[in-house]
Amino acid sequence: MTFRVACVGAGYFSQFHYDAWARIDGATVVGACDLDLARATATGAPAFDDLGQMLTGTAPDLLDIILPPPAHAETIRAALAAGIKWIICQKPFCLDLDEARVITGEARAAGAHLVVHENFRFQPWYRTMKAALEAGTIGEVQNATFRLRPGDGQGPNAYLDRQPYFQTMPRFLIHETGVHWVDTFRYLFGPVTHVYADLRTLNPAIAGEDAGFVIFDHASGVRALFDGNRHLDHVANNLRCTMGEAWIEGTEGTLTLFGDGMVTRRPFGKPNPDVLLMEPETPVGFGGDCVHALQAHVIAAMNGAPLENEASDYLTVLEIKDAIYASAKAGQKRAVPGVV
Repeated sequence: MTFRVACVGAGYFSQFHYDAWARIDGATVVGACDLDLARATATGAPAFDDLGQMLTGTAPDLLDIILPPPAHAETIRAALAAGIKWIICQKPFCLDLDEARVITGEARAAGAHLVVHENFRFQPWYRTMKAALEAGTIGEVQNATFRLRPGDGQGPNAYLDRQPYFQTMPRFLIHETGVHWVDTFRYLFGPVTHVYADLRTLNPAIAGEDAGFVIFDHASGVRALFDGNRHLDHVANNLRCTMGEAWIEGTEGTLTLFGDGMVTRRPFGKPNPDVLLMEPETPVGFGGDCVHALQAHVIAAMNGAPLENEASDYLTVLEIKDAIYASAKAGQKRAVPGVV
């Protein structure tokens, strides 16, 4: 069965969505909407500058929302009013936790599946690491570290060529970027019970924080560290491939993620690692083609497969994010509401 997909938004990141839809069996893009009709036309799909007209004229099975948070609630409500039962919405999801809860409830009441486009857990290196953890290949996991080093945050022109709104976001490093690892750490290590955060702003040209440390206490006993600094770099041909490096350490070995996507396992007490995933030879899309992987996952779910990233579950990510900011403000560890 082929599902009809309409997309709203034609900004910088939308290129990865449109490219991925074009490569997914069982999906066809029937419309692209943007306030700038020229940008919508440039996608190659039937172009609209009015969302209502697109929804009425194309009758999609799924709406893919590729817009910033201020537009999420209104756009989701338009989709629900049009009777659409499958919606994907980009992150950061909604303006805040309260709005996200309301919108999630409205989608549930309408019998619609609302999925958050949180794609990092779909990156092939994290899928490989998850499989290794589930197989017990490094024993009891105790520590994990991710060092975010995209090297794009220096100077007065930081982000202006790609996503200029980054400069004016009052909450930036965690709200826009670190939230990927809030979700990924949950995916890899299970529920988060407490967080401790130390955040700072290094570039005076931006409003929000762009560096900091966050420690996650997981119910499983794992302690995970997110060490983020958008000013610094790491070893990679493409700094936006993994955006950094990671180590997961257990009693029987260590998993390592390198900047170009390679994953290795070094047995405890041994110097030489085994390669679990080679770095991609012909990179496609963004971040190991994770946008394609997420969108293909949703199409599979429309055909009856299990579904990840529903908004009802993603609300926990937003609760953790808010606890991180509360911790940074208070200078104290904070419990995650509803978990402890």
